[in-house]
Amino acid sequence: MREIKLMKGNEAIAEAFIRAGVDAYFGYPITPQSEVIEYLMYEEPHKRTGMVVLQAESEIAAINMVYGAACTGKKVVTSSSSPGISLMQEGISYIAGSEVPCVLVNVVRGGPGLGTIQPSQADYFQSTKGGGHGDYHLIVIAPSSVQEMVDFVPLAFDLAFKYRNPVIIQSDGVIGQMMEKVELFEQMPRMTNEEIKQKYDDWALTGRTKGREHNIITSLDLVSERQEKFNLKLKEKYDRVEAEEVRYEKIMCDDADYIFVAYGSSSRICQKSVKLAREAGIKVGLFRPITLYPFPFNEIKQMVPHLKGILTVEMSLGQMVYDVKAAVEYRILVEHYGRVGGMIPTPEAIVDALKTKIIGD
Repeated sequence: MREIKLMKGNEAIAEAFIRAGVDAYFGYPITPQSEVIEYLMYEEPHKRTGMVVLQAESEIAAINMVYGAACTGKKVVTSSSSPGISLMQEGISYIAGSEVPCVLVNVVRGGPGLGTIQPSQADYFQSTKGGGHGDYHLIVIAPSSVQEMVDFVPLAFDLAFKYRNPVIIQSDGVIGQMMEKVELFEQMPRMTNEEIKQKYDDWALTGRTKGREHNIITSLDLVSERQEKFNLKLKEKYDRVEAEEVRYEKIMCDDADYIFVAYGSSSRICQKSVKLAREAGIKVGLFRPITLYPFPFNEIKQMVPHLKGILTVEMSLGQMVYDVKAAVEYRILVEHYGRVGGMIPTPEAIVDALKTKIIGD
């Protein structure tokens, strides 16, 4: 039977790390996600599962510790918030370029710069379009509840190892700080090197080379022809991800004339907006991308013939809106509504924006 607790989002995801059999966490405190490392330090998971928890001297150090530890085929994770994730970008590019699996958590705060410790969704471009250098993608999953903060941890590791690619759980200060009832899954065992080899192939640096060639993990190749071949191999992997790993949720979209497209905490607010709009006689639905990469382009495109317009709702000046416009191929009206600087939109304001920007009321 699953254990039920009332937990803050940051604490819940930290507990999920322990229960998912994570081998190591390397991080650095930054608001509004400091409770992640605080919870891990308090729980002393090395006594429960053998999990290593280490506060690095900086975010740059943390991501390079993740890189090194993940090369051994272990489950490794870090978490931070927007400016900290920015500091990690070079290391993330190296990890993606070395095809090393790991999980990152971004509890997004307002920016640019140091900005504010209040919630935001303005890291969408950074996560989905590549904040570092080179042709690479992160797999990006966006929870909208404390429960999903927990549930997405095993999913993130499964995707990371399946595709040998970093996965980022893109949360925000609302979900990280809010408290909800959560069902915690049972403790999962830590994977042995042999189990990793059998499930995900023999690529890791284990120190055991008997019967095989040395495994070499690097993102460096000075021969242009080989580097091009490797980049094309990465593209084939991303094509598989885009074909097989799209996730989304549709709420009251079957008869909708209009839809909100929103993810994370904004999608929760939009659920109330849908209710208010329908009470006013406006048939509105909600489309929630769960994977921000791969983005559900085709799923939105298929809805276009039945819609009169789309309003994207983001706590940003408008970033996901460009992917929605690309999905509909500019065949119907798509507008954006959002609040920035740590401000959170209200359900009523979202409905008003639908009337003024889309319906023309």
